[in-house]
Amino acid sequence: MSILSRVEERDERKSKKKGNKLAIPDVYVILFSFLVLAYVASYVLPSGAYERVEMDGITQVVPGSFQYITTDPLSIMDLFSAIQKGLVGASSIIFIIIIVGGVIKVIEHTGAIESGIHTLLQKSKGNRNLLIFTFGTIFAVISTMGIAPNLTVAFVPIGILLAQKLKLDPVIGVAMVFLGAYSGFTGGVFDPVVTVMGQMIAGLPIFSGVYFRVIIFVAFVSTTIIYISRYAKKMSYDSSTNLLSKSSKLNNEREMEDVTPFTHSHKLIILLFFAAIGLFLYGSLQFGWSINELSAIFLMLAMLVAFVARINPNQFVRVFMEGAGRVMYGALVVGVAGAVIVVLQDAHLVDSIVYVVSTALEDLTPVVSMVMLYVFNLIFNGIVSSGSAQAAIVMPIMVPIGDMLEVTRQSVFITFKLGDAVTNIITPLSGTLMACLAIAKVSYVKWVKFVFPLLLIWLVLGGVFVAVAVMINYGPF
Repeated sequence: MSILSRVEERDERKSKKKGNKLAIPDVYVILFSFLVLAYVASYVLPSGAYERVEMDGITQVVPGSFQYITTDPLSIMDLFSAIQKGLVGASSIIFIIIIVGGVIKVIEHTGAIESGIHTLLQKSKGNRNLLIFTFGTIFAVISTMGIAPNLTVAFVPIGILLAQKLKLDPVIGVAMVFLGAYSGFTGGVFDPVVTVMGQMIAGLPIFSGVYFRVIIFVAFVSTTIIYISRYAKKMSYDSSTNLLSKSSKLNNEREMEDVTPFTHSHKLIILLFFAAIGLFLYGSLQFGWSINELSAIFLMLAMLVAFVARINPNQFVRVFMEGAGRVMYGALVVGVAGAVIVVLQDAHLVDSIVYVVSTALEDLTPVVSMVMLYVFNLIFNGIVSSGSAQAAIVMPIMVPIGDMLEVTRQSVFITFKLGDAVTNIITPLSGTLMACLAIAKVSYVKWVKFVFPLLLIWLVLGGVFVAVAVMINYGPF
């Protein structure tokens, strides 16, 4: 039986002991509540729409084209069919999460992950800060280079294993993977999707203004790693300071004794894993590879790992399906979260929200206007957490506002990018976040208690960078 299986059994025993205690709502209950709220809003808020045109293969909003419209009210059938539509719309993300979950399970089955983490602990002499820095930085780098943060769902089990070895709460395991990825996403240094799309809409050279984004990347990643390290230290000093339940800490002494040595086969498997990620990064930058090619690369990786570890075909399928099943609950959360957006779009409320905010900012000073646009984008990102969808909706509106205020388009883009990133770590409408918490069995309430101080730090950091960008006329235009 794997370590994670024993952890799951332990959690089930604890949940039974709670008896009739008030249970925290399940992830799906929370998301369905937001779905109902969006449905009710469709009867309260006015509908509106911008005209859209396609330029260079990107659908963009036409500034100044907004008008209120009359639409038929949504029915109960619309409410429930939104779930199916949300799942279909997020199918590419859902399937890549399932595939990566199966691949990670195959690698885990070989013992490479567990023995590799054990070796890291030995080499670092149990230095928590070094391990948190290494793990968090890896996910930050691959995120800012183009690996979608959505894939953190499949890597959370590895973070949990590392947290277990460090005798830390599972929330630290989620934080190292999830917060590491999204802290890197804030800068979007060489993100071939959101950064490229946003800069294309703004009429900027692709990947221009990179040095300022590198500074943003360093600031957010270092702040995040320090925050996680300080929290881990606080837990070790006094368990009473832990915001989470004391009973959720893991006792791993027995498992430590069962770890196999880190063999040459294990080293080759880990090397193949990082080579696969490197191959995708190269392909995404050079050939425009996307999620389909990433799926293919990970499937090839799984077969190579099976060959190296001498796993027979039937056993390979069994292990792969076990891993896919392990992340299925969390993967489907991504689609259910998307159902909320479907309802808002069907009710034509998204454009109305953008219009009201954009008109309210026209008479403010450049710095204040851009900071307020940043705040708006933070809130809007809590509703539409997809970076590409958000770019298509708000960037065509923000660009003319920036031009009117004589703010550089690079400043407008970075305002959008920071607003697109920060609230991802707390919005319950983020399918990725809720999926990660579901896999780790960390409640949303407990996560909010843990991450809220960091959210405030990120909010301030983002606002400062937006103000600085405006004041220095962040170029090239």
